[in-house]
Amino acid sequence: MMTKVFTGIILFAIFMTGCIKGDNKCGYKDSNVIVPAAEIQSLQDSLSVHQIVATQSTLGFFYTITAPGSGTGISNLCSVITANYKGSFFNGHVFDSTATGQSANLQLGQFIVGWQKAIPLLSKGGSITLYLPPSLGYGAAPATDAQGNVVIPANSYLIFNINITDIQ
Repeated sequence: MMTKVFTGIILFAIFMTGCIKGDNKCGYKDSNVIVPAAEIQSLQDSLSVHQIVATQSTLGFFYTITAPGSGTGISNLCSVITANYKGSFFNGHVFDSTATGQSANLQLGQFIVGWQKAIPLLSKGGSITLYLPPSLGYGAAPATDAQGNVVIPANSYLIFNINITDIQ
C-alpha cells in the first residue's frame, strides 16, 4: 500500500514538474519588478543633465547599444554569460569592473535584475551601456564588499558599460 502511495506521489511530482511553465534547470525565476515612475523620471533627468541620449525600455531602464553582436543569443536565465564590464555612478566614480584581461562568467540569473532584463537585447560580441534605476540595481539596501564597506549606497542610479564576449 505504502509503495503505491509513494509511487503515486513521485509520478505526480514528475508530471507537475514537467508542466511548470518557464521552469528551468538552474532555478532562477524571472523578476516582475515594477520601477516606480519617480525613479524613471529621476533617471531621465540625470540623463538630460549629462546630455546622454539613450533608449528607454518599457521595463524602466535606459540603454545604448554600441554593437548588437551576432550569433548566439540569450535563451533564458540559465544562459552562462561571459562579460567585461565597468560599473559607475553618474559622477564618474567607478564602483566595480572586471580587471584588464579578465571576465565575469556567471549565469544570467545571478546578475542584478537590470542586467537580466537588458542583456537579452544582445548576442555574443555585443556591447551596451545601461542606465539603471535603483529598483533594477541594488534597491534600498546598500551593497557592501567582503569587509562590510559600502560600495554602492542605497537607492543608487547606476551606469554599466558591458561587452558580452561569450554566451553558452
